[in-house]
Amino acid sequence: MAILGVDGKKRCFGGLPGKELYAEYHDNEWGISVHNDQYLFEMLILEGAQAGLSWETILKRREGYRRAFHHFNPAKVALMSDSELETLCQNPEIIRNRLKIYATRQNAQVFLKIQEEFGSFDCYVWGFVNKKPIVNHWRRLEEIPATTAESNALAKDLKKRGMTFVGSTIIYAFMQAVGLVNDHITECWCYINR
Repeated sequence: MAILGVDGKKRCFGGLPGKELYAEYHDNEWGISVHNDQYLFEMLILEGAQAGLSWETILKRREGYRRAFHHFNPAKVALMSDSELETLCQNPEIIRNRLKIYATRQNAQVFLKIQEEFGSFDCYVWGFVNKKPIVNHWRRLEEIPATTAESNALAKDLKKRGMTFVGSTIIYAFMQAVGLVNDHITECWCYINR
């Protein structure tokens, strides 16, 4: 069932008092198809950082992540030194999980190899959905799966290439975030108007 926001719009999530940041993300990013490699890298890293936490927790730290990781420039992140990463383990603007912080550099290095092989990460990742978004027609959030065959395949391939924090559940959330999958429920104003 959709949430009726204070602005009168029905949403999958966000919109209640104190959830404005969440509503803004829902309205302007979630489920919208993205083809920009730097943004795809940002969302891949943020979804990995979210593991075990709420997405809202990550959204509140997003600017801190951008500052910490060179605005998600994968070439710069791939070259970060151990000492830079260790310093980030003390940074209160991000989630101070050493494994997730070091995974960011490792994933950037793999990301660059994928770009080299496929011409862009965009070309690679959209291949897992036959180059067009999967549009679902869920009536309730509870119907939305945590993983799919596509997220399983993408997660498996990313792991094989050396990425970490890219399990199928994380990857399905990434796919939703960047519009590889559109999971807005049918009552949501974004479903109706897109």
